[in-house]
Amino acid sequence: MTREGTRTADLRLFGVDFTSAPRTRKPIVVVEGRLGDKSLALMAVERLTAWPAFEAFLERPGPWLAAFDLPLGLPRGVREALDWPHDWRQLMRRLADLPRAEYVAALDRLREARPKGARYIHRRCDPPAGSSSPMKLVNPPVGLMLFEGATRIARAGLSVLPCAPSADSRVAVEGYPGHVARALGVGSYKHDARAGQTPERHRERVRLIAALDDWVREQTGRHLRWTEPLRAECADDATGDTLDAVVLTAQAALAAHRIALGEAIAPMDGDSAEGWIVGVAWAPLNPA
Repeated sequence: MTREGTRTADLRLFGVDFTSAPRTRKPIVVVEGRLGDKSLALMAVERLTAWPAFEAFLERPGPWLAAFDLPLGLPRGVREALDWPHDWRQLMRRLADLPRAEYVAALDRLREARPKGARYIHRRCDPPAGSSSPMKLVNPPVGLMLFEGATRIARAGLSVLPCAPSADSRVAVEGYPGHVARALGVGSYKHDARAGQTPERHRERVRLIAALDDWVREQTGRHLRWTEPLRAECADDATGDTLDAVVLTAQAALAAHRIALGEAIAPMDGDSAEGWIVGVAWAPLNPA
């Protein structure tokens, strides 16, 4: 990546569809891509079924940029209420030292102490993205995803944008496939339970697959290159995990494209420790 233009020198990208409890039936799905001057080529799909495999993935030598489908930061209001550090790396060390049960109990207490209808504190990027608060522990358990994923990303020493930039050539950003799907007018397209894996959701996956080519071209000026077998796998995977990893790779490409142009991927007047979802627009905190 450069700041002089859009040249990316065949940058390696990853889209990481994350789960807080990887296993054979619900792995972490990783799609690898290559971003060149004219195309984003999708290369391979991996399924990581245990934490050692995910940790080994994080240690792969750079340069690369990965978009992770998990909140990389906590809302300021949560950090203030729980007296947790505002520096992102200090916060991750604090969370890594907490037993998972204590982390869950802390969020439960905070949520129950708040008024009904306002139990969840959101980050600035959550409402425009349509994403859940990192306080949420079920359906989806994004708070657990942060606890298990962001702490491991920090421990591996990645440069995390915008939370904790560094000179490391392994770069992490936050993606959210649901934001892209909604922007493209795609309805509900996935479900983990077999009963929810309907023909209607299959049709929506096909719609998202078809629309993603134009989204990549509009956002990055590149042509999306992927094989028919991968397209078919994305359509047939009713959980949506494979397709989500593809969308995340496209969001990684958008992040790399904007970085190469010298553009910010998060608001300069925001709380960087909250994190930011790539591609989500922002308005000034105090517009004139």
